[in-house]
Amino acid sequence: MSSHSRLRRQVVLGGSAALISAPLVAAQRALTPSQTAGPFYPVTPPLHKDNDLTLVEGSSVRAAGQIADLSGRVLDMDGRPLAGLRVEIWQCDANGRYRHPRDRSDVDEDPNFQGFGHTITDADGRYRFRTIRPVPYPGRTPHIHAAVFQEGARPFVTQIYVAGEPLNLRDGIFMRVPEALRPLLLADFVPVDDPVATRSASFDFVLSPVLAGLFETHSA
Repeated sequence: MSSHSRLRRQVVLGGSAALISAPLVAAQRALTPSQTAGPFYPVTPPLHKDNDLTLVEGSSVRAAGQIADLSGRVLDMDGRPLAGLRVEIWQCDANGRYRHPRDRSDVDEDPNFQGFGHTITDADGRYRFRTIRPVPYPGRTPHIHAAVFQEGARPFVTQIYVAGEPLNLRDGIFMRVPEALRPLLLADFVPVDDPVATRSASFDFVLSPVLAGLFETHSA
């Protein structure tokens, strides 16, 4: 478990007692901050509906970039797993281009990268994706957009950033989050010994309506 995952877990496990004396402060420390969905959420349902963004149907060629496994759990503020929830991620390809009609960049699109994937959390609240380590594009630090859907609630949307990435400190959306909460949006993409993936990252979502929309902006 990464240092950032341990921090999330420690805050979550101590959250219930803290909420009694300081509800808003404790919630802000424990819960994953929400962020903007950006302009590149798919406008139509993608044809490829799975959790492997590095392979498209009909091709055996993997996407360009550092193949990475992203996994973790979806929890409530008391650390209980949330099963049966839809988790989505979307991001640009290794060239810095989104699969979206509004992306007008002049770089080539990687035809082997789906750009979007989804999965359902299991009984322990776990999810898993195979994607690429995110890369920067003009104006933004590397990041992965993510959304979690709960019945009867607005989708929870945030962005996952790369721990130790120097561009984080120059990214306006990341820097809008208070410094004490920024570790809750970081994931360590560490090297792994795997036949396909070269990196692995862990990221837990800790959900509550309390922080919904608190750090959202209207940028990419």
